[in-house]
Amino acid sequence: MRTAMIILIAILMLATLGVLLAGLVQMVREPNGRRSNKLMQWRVLLQGTAILLFVIMMTLLRS
Repeated sequence: MRTAMIILIAILMLATLGVLLAGLVQMVREPNGRRSNKLMQWRVLLQGTAILLFVIMMTLLRS
């Protein structure tokens, strides 16, 4: 269980980084684009999910 959570958190962190970089590239190419805004919304969602899973994992390890 612990290993699966760590792997899932790592995947979410990498996905967050990928979406962040894609959003930054999109903003440079098209400053007023809707796609860059949508990518940043996905980044926030992925980042929040990663943090939530990290907090859950730390809570489970503490007990």
